[in-house]
Amino acid sequence: MKYSHSYPSYHTIILYLLWLPITSYAYQKIPLSTHQVLYSIPLTELKKKEKELTNTPLMNKVKESIATLDNDSVNAIKPGRVQNPDNVKRVESLVSHDNWNYLFSKRNSAYTYKHFLQAIGKFPAFCGETHNASNADKVCKKSLTTMFAHFTQETGAHAPNWDLPEWRQGLYYVREVGWTEDMRGGYNAECNPDTWQGKTWPCGKFSDGYFKSYFGRGAKQLSYNYNYGPFSDAMFGSIRPLLDHPEKVADTWLNIASAVFFFMYPQPPKPSMYHVINGTWQPNQHDQDNGLVPGFGVTTHIINGGIECGGSKEHKQSLNRIYYYQAFTKYLDLAVPDNEVLGCANMKRFDQYGSGALNIYWEQDWRWDPSTPTGKSYACKLVSYQTPFTALKTGDYIKCVQHHFDDLVIDSEG
Repeated sequence: MKYSHSYPSYHTIILYLLWLPITSYAYQKIPLSTHQVLYSIPLTELKKKEKELTNTPLMNKVKESIATLDNDSVNAIKPGRVQNPDNVKRVESLVSHDNWNYLFSKRNSAYTYKHFLQAIGKFPAFCGETHNASNADKVCKKSLTTMFAHFTQETGAHAPNWDLPEWRQGLYYVREVGWTEDMRGGYNAECNPDTWQGKTWPCGKFSDGYFKSYFGRGAKQLSYNYNYGPFSDAMFGSIRPLLDHPEKVADTWLNIASAVFFFMYPQPPKPSMYHVINGTWQPNQHDQDNGLVPGFGVTTHIINGGIECGGSKEHKQSLNRIYYYQAFTKYLDLAVPDNEVLGCANMKRFDQYGSGALNIYWEQDWRWDPSTPTGKSYACKLVSYQTPFTALKTGDYIKCVQHHFDDLVIDSEG
């Protein structure tokens, strides 16, 4: 257990659809026959196809929301710096250093105010400008209070006998309880190079050859190589930094950035929490019939719906989150509408028929194409289940096509 014996973590759910079976994708490449005839496609055609398949209003909004700032600029962020990004300045105006110390006075020392600002700065859309400028502060406050409430449930001390209320006990844990950096065998079964996860996100190793341990770290309690790899890629443009040095998710600004990352990314068929709060996600009739409506409650469903949501009565953990949310909104002077749905009891699961069902992975397109010599499509298609190739990263479409069609030659001059 991570925080106390009563509060299980949501470390296995980040943007990469971890509620789906992680063995659903076969990472097996068929050797090229020496007698196969090669088929050529211009690189420009593949790039054009990728752009066409991802050029939808929702996909474009997702890409805008997950855009990141370069790390040199992130590293330059510090409290009170005149050159801080605009979204960081907005957060500083709403949550000062003194506010941070008050709200998280029992936090682990690794969760510094500077790390908090750097994590925010990495994602310019978080607390950035909105289409309605006067609404930007409100959206920012709602984003912060929502995230703070979930911080407190996930990494809070949950000590009722302390001299301060539980809603101010958040960010107490930075590493999963019972784990240290030199321990072996932590959440790394998928490091096995015979698995597609092990091939896609090869695990780092200790000097004695044992795989690094990918137990929960940071405000999100990030776990497993198939989370560390994608998060590393989003932060550094490479999967290696955090697979080789997972301790950075605990000891650097990444300890909060991992949680902001989760907040901003969708988990199809679930929308991102950010899109719930800023109004991008609008439930269709199917969502509404399943009780999935905007409000704090649906963000709990996004985080830990399989455990806390869907019952006839509100789960204890969900009740905790509601209490924390109400306390944080009161502190930041954010009015909570009387009709906002704060809990997630009776909410059914998100599914493929909801408005948040955005396919974000590339998979082989098996259709027959009579225009090619072999009848193969020489293309990939968008799917909902996890594969090594994501539509949220430009160029992965081409990698998918290359991987699945060994008789294909990509003409870089074309």
